[in-house]
Amino acid sequence: MRRIPEQEYTAEFKEQAVKRADEVGSIARTAEELGLVEQTLRNWVKAAKAGKLNPAGAKQITTEQMELSRLRASRWKMRS
Repeated sequence: MRRIPEQEYTAEFKEQAVKRADEVGSIARTAEELGLVEQTLRNWVKAAKAGKLNPAGAKQITTEQMELSRLRASRWKMRS
């Protein structure tokens, strides 16, 4: 069984996703809109409520790195 590549997201993307989920009122719908796994967004919402969404020592991800990560993951999905 092959492993799904881990995707990386910018701090700004995470913050906007959480904000959007609050606006929409549905984590599932927001996750679908953004092409995220629902549990990922659920984890971000939980972390944001605890004030730990983007900790100070966290690895900084550039927009380019995020895009490369998404492309790799979509390529993996195509193979399956």
